[in-house]
Amino acid sequence: MGQYTDTQLQTEDLFFEEALSYIDSLYRTALRLTNNPADAEDLVQETYLKAHRFRDSFKPGTNLRAWLFRILTNTFINDYRKKSRQPQTTEMGELGEMEDYYLFRRVKEAGESLGEDPEQTVLNMFVDEEVREALDSLPEQYRLPVLLADVEGFSYKEIADVLGIPVGTVMSRLHRGRKQLQQKLWEYARQRGYKVEPPEAQNE
Repeated sequence: MGQYTDTQLQTEDLFFEEALSYIDSLYRTALRLTNNPADAEDLVQETYLKAHRFRDSFKPGTNLRAWLFRILTNTFINDYRKKSRQPQTTEMGELGEMEDYYLFRRVKEAGESLGEDPEQTVLNMFVDEEVREALDSLPEQYRLPVLLADVEGFSYKEIADVLGIPVGTVMSRLHRGRKQLQQKLWEYARQRGYKVEPPEAQNE
């Protein structure tokens, strides 16, 4: 690390600063994927450690947020989905002691401050546990696109980049995921007094 020039160190600091600006949305998605605050914190921290390790593979001027979300989703799919509560043994020393502490604190703060942020979903009117359960019950291939599109506001192209699938597949999975979510929540919405048509009526 002592061999870096001042310019390289400045570039690294700017990269890390911009990457940290997405910590709240990364944590929000991690929490929806893992359904466990501790696992979500581990997943986000692992995402940033990998981003730091492989930052040379990021092309300046491209979409850093999509790049970070791709790391997060791949890490979840490859690791946390298979072995819950057993985070990978990443070398924490890679960031340095102070940076590591700073990252840990930021991840914790993201979890603590998440509370009152109204998520931009198709279902903004719903804030109860039933919605979370309905979203969590979606098959993973549909849940990830719905989370990225309707919670985080990603475009079709960005979701395709994050998940490594064609745009057409993204559109298809979003359509099916939203339809399943709509069907799960229709009865709940009707019971709460919302004026909604049955899903069948909305399709025509």
